[in-house]
Amino acid sequence: MSRFDWLSEFLARCEDEMILLRGGDAHALAPAHLLHLDPEDWGRAAAVARELDCRWCTLWAEQPETETLRVNACLCRAGDYLVLRTAVPLATPVLPSHTPVYPAANRPERHAQDMFGLVFSDHPDHRRWTRHQAWAEDEYPLRQDFPARPEALAETPPDSGYPFFQAQGSGVYEIPVGPVHAGIIEPGHFRFQAVGETVLNLEERLGYVHKGIEKIAEGRTPEALARLAGRVSGDTTVGHAWAACQAMERAARVDVPPRALAIRAVLAERERIANHLGDIGAICNDVGFTFAHMQCSRLREDWLRGNQAVFGHRLLMDRVVPGGVWRKLTPQCAELLLAENARLRSELDELLPILDDNPSLEDRLLGTGVLPTKVAHTLGVVGYLARASGIDFDLRRNHAYAPYERLDVKSPSLPDGDVAARMQVRAAEIRHALDLLDRLLGCLPAGEVRAEWRPPQPSAEGLGLVEGWRGEIVAHVRFDDDGRIARFFPRDPSWLNWPALEQLIHGNIVPDFPVCNKSVNGSYSGQDL
Repeated sequence: MSRFDWLSEFLARCEDEMILLRGGDAHALAPAHLLHLDPEDWGRAAAVARELDCRWCTLWAEQPETETLRVNACLCRAGDYLVLRTAVPLATPVLPSHTPVYPAANRPERHAQDMFGLVFSDHPDHRRWTRHQAWAEDEYPLRQDFPARPEALAETPPDSGYPFFQAQGSGVYEIPVGPVHAGIIEPGHFRFQAVGETVLNLEERLGYVHKGIEKIAEGRTPEALARLAGRVSGDTTVGHAWAACQAMERAARVDVPPRALAIRAVLAERERIANHLGDIGAICNDVGFTFAHMQCSRLREDWLRGNQAVFGHRLLMDRVVPGGVWRKLTPQCAELLLAENARLRSELDELLPILDDNPSLEDRLLGTGVLPTKVAHTLGVVGYLARASGIDFDLRRNHAYAPYERLDVKSPSLPDGDVAARMQVRAAEIRHALDLLDRLLGCLPAGEVRAEWRPPQPSAEGLGLVEGWRGEIVAHVRFDDDGRIARFFPRDPSWLNWPALEQLIHGNIVPDFPVCNKSVNGSYSGQDL
């Protein structure tokens, strides 16, 4: 089937199902199609999309008018994207839920429920997700009438009454873990039910690091939004900043110079390598193989020092800006980076075979934390988590954006779905990222590295789609009449990947939870805006 033909099939199927698409012409929301629906057709459209094997990506709401809420859902099929859009009155903001059809919609719909007061009539879980106890039942922080800095804030009561799932039976006991952990990690609560050492059920409770990203984005300039986007999840500063800038540039019709796009890709691949190195070492450390942890930590530290030396920031923060990148990359710096690629490749040629042929490591990782392909597909997981479970999808190839459309992107994929596969995919991605860096740095396009910004049209909007190191990042931006940000919504891959941890831990022993958790490595901050 040729590109975008599936949209015509979708529309035809909608007619067959007697879905009334009054005013429902397809319009462009670059780079996706935009389909307007009546509220009563919202749930039926999701059912048709499921039958057409569309993947559910994300949902976000906004309040473009005083008395109206607009709701958007993004779907993907074979690298093509479709945004479903509807509007409901603020007085009665009720919609059918997508969760009965797409389990991935569960938490995003609960987030929209908490932040906007949307009611998804047939949603299976109406518990609070984002708000905890910080706001009263009738307060919705992302509505227009809610201030970014409410006055007279009292201390937030503890969320001790959250109704976790309860398992009953002989020998069943409960283990609460977190939200404060012994390691230097972000807060998240994990509630286990187990018999002996075997895990029967795991339920996550996240949302302890809410930053108000969506609210404080309102009224910002494009430059200020790029800086904010780079702080959605600190380990993905390049990915989120790129997605936000991509969305703004599409909305404003700004063409980024080819040299700037190549430098963005260099930054993104260096971010990918640094994080994968850290994760491989941490996975090994969680099963007592400290040698690998020390070696990966050493290699990662050298890599981050290279970032500091060439780009001026260890984590590459604020290097991606609207219209391009912060400054030129000199030929001398490119040569330094190429030399660093060669050094790391040589080190990996010695280290990775040791990890591949270590019996004690295999004993702990093989067959541990298995995420079957069918479950991964149902949950809509992305990135290395999906590719380690046999789902071969990579935005750099399947929805190629510059400069990747001129590169041969090879995404490693394995069918096993266990911790070992997730570590092997990471190792393969490091090697491939080094190859991409060699090609990018070896033939950097000439020219400027930043385009002049032009004010967007009133209410202009754009969608950013970038393959971050964890997987697909989606960013939506809408401007106001003055060229400032009216709405910003970033969806980190962790929104889709965190629920997989609850599934892959079933039947494993409690001591294997740390390594299973690290093999997924969802971002607490990334899913808690």
